[in-house]
Amino acid sequence: MEQKTKAYSCKIFTVWEEDVQLVNDKKTRQSWIDHQPTVAVIAVNKKNELLLISQYRIPTNDQLLEIPAGSIDDGESPAECAQRELAEETGFRSGRLTELYAGYLLPGYCNEYMYFFLAEDLVYEPLSPDDDEVIEVIPTPWDQVFDMLQNGRIRDAKTALGILLVDRYLKNKKNF
Repeated sequence: MEQKTKAYSCKIFTVWEEDVQLVNDKKTRQSWIDHQPTVAVIAVNKKNELLLISQYRIPTNDQLLEIPAGSIDDGESPAECAQRELAEETGFRSGRLTELYAGYLLPGYCNEYMYFFLAEDLVYEPLSPDDDEVIEVIPTPWDQVFDMLQNGRIRDAKTALGILLVDRYLKNKKNF
């Protein structure tokens, strides 16, 4: 009989500890994080700039450059969440939102599932950011983004993946 216990819970996630029977008949105790599904938004404005955000991340003890992202609220679709997060974190809404990819971020210990969207045709319609967010929007020319990945200026993995997804999408779109 598998036993699962709640080790910790907060507004963002719950940590579970669970006895698991593996396919090789061995038993192990594993800890894992139950996390709401999330979105990440790669917003490109009319000047062909990527809207990066800069915010301090306590776990890294550093200011990071990232794409807008956040958790999906109950009853909210991924696209609705993408629009909300984009407006809260950059002040813009998207006139054209394209889902590019969805998958697990850290399946070794977390069930967080993230939807990646390309946001184009941006319109200024800000929403108030969350109380715990202090964000600076940094429009970045697309031709500088890959240098920033290569030189370590962008170190957030979801941001790197989002950039690569959009780059491939836009290149494929031009080939049609």
